[in-house]
Amino acid sequence: MTPQALVVRMLPPFAGWLALAALALPGGSPLRGAAVGLFLAAGPGAALTGLCGPALAARPAEGPVEGRDAGFARGSDRLERLMLAVLLSIAAVLLVGTVLIAVGVFSGYLVLLTLTVLTTVTALCPRLRASPARRTLPAASPPTTRKGSAL
Repeated sequence: MTPQALVVRMLPPFAGWLALAALALPGGSPLRGAAVGLFLAAGPGAALTGLCGPALAARPAEGPVEGRDAGFARGSDRLERLMLAVLLSIAAVLLVGTVLIAVGVFSGYLVLLTLTVLTTVTALCPRLRASPARRTLPAASPPTTRKGSAL
């Protein structure tokens, strides 16, 4: 793994720990709200999307048949990963919050701490490999008959 890839991989956990550190700022501080909001909106999902990155890249997007745009697949894949990261982050926040409410220990600090630890663990996990492409069987051909046969 290159140092650049390691830095990119560790950005979501770093954002989480930065958001935890931002809780030391006064309650109405815009910097505090921005750090926590950005992490909760994209941090956990970015770590999960990074974990599944090779599997997601195995099957690139297919553009419309009418217009073969060379940049479609690249832009479409980026948009797909961005939206997936945001939606996975929202799902993780809701899931962790619901579990903490059910256990009876809900607090904003505990939600942020739990998500930061989970994001750190996810970022340290090895990447998932892409499964090999499925082989399709050739279409069944009709049985051949000889000329002049009854069948």
